Amino acid sequence: MARLPYLEADQVAPEYRDMLKRNTNLHKLLVNSPDMARAFNGIGGFIRFNSKLDPRLRELAILQVGWMEKSEYEFTHHVKIGREFGVTDEDIEGLMAETEGKPSKLEPLAKAILRGTREMVRELAMSEATFGEIKQKLSDEQMVDLVLTIAFYCAVVRVLATMKIDNEPYYKEVLQQYPIPGVE
Repeated sequence: MARLPYLEADQVAPEYRDMLKRNTNLHKLLVNSPDMARAFNGIGGFIRFNSKLDPRLRELAILQVGWMEKSEYEFTHHVKIGREFGVTDEDIEGLMAETEGKPSKLEPLAKAILRGTREMVRELAMSEATFGEIKQKLSDEQMVDLVLTIAFYCAVVRVLATMKIDNEPYYKEVLQQYPIPGVE
């Protein structure tokens, strides 16, 4: 159960109601601090709609964060979002295999991005080798977008966990297909 209330549109000042158009528990809780929620939504919106990073690769990085941090909410929401941007079941199975150190059919750049994401989650930063490998394929702008995307979603999973935000029932179906180890 969430530590703060989920607010509905009629409980929020009219100038902040637009932030509830994505009717999720995350957004409903964040509008308890409407100006912070607006800033949060600004970064998230930029990542999703304006980043120069390939959207499929971006979503794979976000999914890797959710998987590693055992964030049911983050992982399941981004399975759905990822599918809108070209992430396939084979991609998700590849992510799971790569996380376990097993081979996958993912292309080298996707593998390197997943490895870099795991390094940032586990070790705080990407290794020189992984950063260099990814940098061979991405521009400086795309590298900044990638690193900030990973860092932002590392923050998001911590918000979700600390606020104990409940996952919406629809998304729980994803766990039947992709159960996260250690998540009940």
